[in-house]
Amino acid sequence: MIIAAMVLVVLATLLIGARGVAAMRSTSDFLVASRRISPTLNAAAVSGEYLSAASFLGVAGLVVKDGIGALWYPVGFTAGYLAMLALVAAPMRRTGALTVPDFAEARLGSRGLRRLSAVVVLVIATLYLVPQFKAAGQVLTVVAGTPYWVGVVVAGAAVSVTLALGGMRAATYVQAFQFGLKLLLFVVPAIWLVLSVGGDTRGAALSPVEFTTFDRATPVEFRLDTELSVTEPTTVVVDGVARDLAPARYAAAAGSTWTFPAGADVPDVDGALPPGGESWSRPLLDPGGAGFPVLATLSVLVATVLGTMGLPHILVRFHTSPDGRGARRTAAITVGLLSAFYLFPAIYGVLGAVLLPELYLSGGTDTVVVALPARVDTGPAGTLFTALLTAGAFAAFLATSLGLLLALSGAVSHDLLPGGTVRRLRVTTLGAAALVVALALPAVHLDVGVLVTSAFGVAASTFCPLLVLGIWWARLTARGAAVGMVVGLVSSAGVTAANLFLGAPGGLAAVLLGQPALWSVPLAFATMVLVSLRGRPPAWAAAAMLRLHLDETRR
Repeated sequence: MIIAAMVLVVLATLLIGARGVAAMRSTSDFLVASRRISPTLNAAAVSGEYLSAASFLGVAGLVVKDGIGALWYPVGFTAGYLAMLALVAAPMRRTGALTVPDFAEARLGSRGLRRLSAVVVLVIATLYLVPQFKAAGQVLTVVAGTPYWVGVVVAGAAVSVTLALGGMRAATYVQAFQFGLKLLLFVVPAIWLVLSVGGDTRGAALSPVEFTTFDRATPVEFRLDTELSVTEPTTVVVDGVARDLAPARYAAAAGSTWTFPAGADVPDVDGALPPGGESWSRPLLDPGGAGFPVLATLSVLVATVLGTMGLPHILVRFHTSPDGRGARRTAAITVGLLSAFYLFPAIYGVLGAVLLPELYLSGGTDTVVVALPARVDTGPAGTLFTALLTAGAFAAFLATSLGLLLALSGAVSHDLLPGGTVRRLRVTTLGAAALVVALALPAVHLDVGVLVTSAFGVAASTFCPLLVLGIWWARLTARGAAVGMVVGLVSSAGVTAANLFLGAPGGLAAVLLGQPALWSVPLAFATMVLVSLRGRPPAWAAAAMLRLHLDETRR
């Protein structure tokens, strides 16, 4: 049933996307659907594109892992569209650009800045795409027992073929359909779970108790190399072999399964917060227990709100609107659609903390949504809702991947290699998908949430300053924009890479380096302003500003 649900989603993606094939004759058709998408359809497509693996699976997983404070993520995701509505949507559409690098060159007249912007698009799209394909492989492994690579390859093939054939128009139809599908397949199982778990579980979800002992024999399959601190003598079955563990620190290798007996104390995990308890229930983020919850929460909000304004696959959506008014209406409708969806991740998160708290030990909290139905009901109903949620999760991977792959292909074929034809765009799409699949295959042990929030951090530190200053400040220069973007890229992506490969420090440094947007965004803004003040803006800056802010109907 689970495989059948996934196959249906993939087939629906290909069949609906085929509607865009006949209408694609030019680069404009491929990248912006000839700018003829209505606000309602566009908003549904934006919402479908935006509700990625991080939203469908990640938010609930973060609630289990980091506590109630993780619900600030959807607040930031949605609030970002309010900022986009107020500052960016209509002026971006009025430029007539096809991509963000197009806007950079049109506004500041620099071919080098266009190429730099294209490189930034590649960084953001890769950071965002790899988690989508990785989550597809991981979810199918958990619910269907397939090898990890199967889900990665299927997702990559479905997305690349759909996009290569139909471009933005195909992506729009598919993403709008998949938004409705994801909303239905997320809301109905959530209601079923609430009604099925019983009053005691609902009460425990609303008043959680810290996870300190196993209430039954519990197998924990570790997906990451994990350091455990055993506090009491315990007999554990490790990959089928019983081991007597004295109080000490132990290393659990990725891929191993440890079965803890009923009544055993839950071991401590460095940098992890046990579900339940006072700290977990506090409505602030404090990942890893660094001790600076207000600062950590502000860092996430800066990254998610301002990062949304800089995501290239979202920005290109506003170029598909007929005019600036249509772009604003698209952003406004999107806020309402996303708000409806984000009412429900908390249900999966708090129920997961009660029913599947051991996932925080294994590093598998990303799978809590698809694992809950089988825990609540081991019969046909549990299997049915697992299949529905798997289909919804796969729709999330595909919808977001379509937009990201389009942005990535456009950056290569349209911005780095100008004069691109539809044929080149199609070939680039297939090649880019193959490359991302190759990157996702060894990324099985990477945290989806870390990579996605890194993409938001890079977008907030690069494109957000470029767009806000480019739209609202006539003194911006090409040199100032370029230096500021380089500073923002190095301070956000560089710090994130260092944390992934060298390990994050503790305390205040863990907050400032774990999500650097809190300081990298002001640094990028300040750099752009200071460097620009030492130069001269383009001669056409005043005329460009008028074009950005003058209503098309009054010209």
